[in-house]
Amino acid sequence: MLCLFSYAAFAQERGGGGAKDVGHGHIPSRGPAPAKAQPARPPQATAPRTADKPGHPEAPHVHSNNQWVGHESGANDPRYHLDKPFEHGRFTGGIGKGHVWRLAGGNRERFGFGGFFFGVAVPDYDFCGDWLWDSDQIVIYDDPDHVGWYLAYNVRLGTYIHVQYLG
Repeated sequence: MLCLFSYAAFAQERGGGGAKDVGHGHIPSRGPAPAKAQPARPPQATAPRTADKPGHPEAPHVHSNNQWVGHESGANDPRYHLDKPFEHGRFTGGIGKGHVWRLAGGNRERFGFGGFFFGVAVPDYDFCGDWLWDSDQIVIYDDPDHVGWYLAYNVRLGTYIHVQYLG
């Protein structure tokens, strides 16, 4: 039994279990700060890859020190422009660390929990391919830069995506 636990610990140290400072149940105490002013950029089909260290996800993520990685594009990012922000109203469920929601089914186009429904921003589709849409725990944060969007943080993975409230 001791050998089994030793092997598991060794595998995690070697990267088999992922980075220790991303995911693993950590919930950020707050959402990201507004990004510093950025010039308008030409549209891209998808968001840039954001692995900042070996072993970290190739997706926007949050370190255990609450540093949000991959949320630097600012308010002028055309990928997250909405002609009708909050078209379906605003999310009235709990936002932030004290409100953990369990996904209850769906997919990236439409998923739900607690009677609320969201859709993932198209540029973020590649960042949620490993989400478990029927069981992962998520926390919703306000997006300080992109009007009409929220950030859905996956507690298991430590990654996040832009989501729009659908009602």
